[in-house]
Amino acid sequence: MPRVPAHLREHALGMLQGGMRTADVARAINCHVRTVRRLRQRYRETGRTADHPRSGRPRVTTPAQDQYIRVSHLRDRLWNCGVTDEGCAALTSALRSNPSHLRELDLSGNKIGKSVNLLSDVLQDPHCKLEKLRLKCCGVTDKGCAALTSALRSNPSHLRELDLSWNKIGESVNLLSDVLQDPHCKLEILLLSHCGVTDEGCAALTSALRSNPSHLRELGLSENKIGKSVNLLSDVLQDPRCKLEILRLSDCRVTDEGCAALASALRSNPSHLRELDLSRNKIGESVNPLSDVLQDPHCKLEILWLCDCRVTDEGCAALTSALRSNPSHLRELNLSGNKIGDSGHKLLTDLKNSPHYNIETLR
Repeated sequence: MPRVPAHLREHALGMLQGGMRTADVARAINCHVRTVRRLRQRYRETGRTADHPRSGRPRVTTPAQDQYIRVSHLRDRLWNCGVTDEGCAALTSALRSNPSHLRELDLSGNKIGKSVNLLSDVLQDPHCKLEKLRLKCCGVTDKGCAALTSALRSNPSHLRELDLSWNKIGESVNLLSDVLQDPHCKLEILLLSHCGVTDEGCAALTSALRSNPSHLRELGLSENKIGKSVNLLSDVLQDPRCKLEILRLSDCRVTDEGCAALASALRSNPSHLRELDLSRNKIGESVNPLSDVLQDPHCKLEILWLCDCRVTDEGCAALTSALRSNPSHLRELNLSGNKIGDSGHKLLTDLKNSPHYNIETLR
């Protein structure tokens, strides 16, 4: 099966859980339908097997190891398991009784939107040490998101990762922004893909990040209509205190002007960003300023996705020229879905085959 990045594998599975057709999922992540089918089949075969999936035999452990396994596997065993609001209520009741051990909870793909308030009660317990919470495609509403943010304001110092992708919470992003600007907030990963975030919501997020820019490492805003506010996000990126390493803005209506602003910000602060996804945005004409960033010796970008971005042979030439100037960092470049002709393909092939470059994946 062709290599699909981890974040897109989870994204694809989340869409499948939400009822999207295989063909639509394939288009969304820019891969072949067969790849999505194999991904779904592989998950069915390995995702919910017994303790030892290869042999089918149970794993022999010590009591201490067994306790660790029970907790660490809670994520996989509750993901898309048909957990209901009633089940979530029972789970939160148990966590209130013993809140100090669980570090990671993934309830993605379960319809538990109505019981998020109960989960919020656990989060605001000062004894709660939860570091990762994933609620992708759970039917969380603005009301539920408001309860979560209220809990995080009460106990902001432990949670490191929050995934609320594929929930209709766009109107409550302002409340989430209030949490981000709290100096005690230690959130490092925030995923809000396909959440109905608007330019107003993105403006609130960027304002919060300007107040507290040093913690967030990954921001996922794909499939939100925020193209007009990308300039504000660029202001955050050029702050020398900003430590953002992964930025996903796929299908966000980013324009050439927005891409140029991003490129300008990255020229000012090129040393932190490792992964940038601008797929499915009409930015073909602004690939040149992005190429200028790539040739900066301080640029540490390792993964660049520009799928279906209207990149032409001219843009491809600018990209490959930049990579020849600074060949040591970029490992993955995805230009699928662009109208690149023979001359562009030849430049890319020469780049991939050269021993002087570290590109491992080129599409």
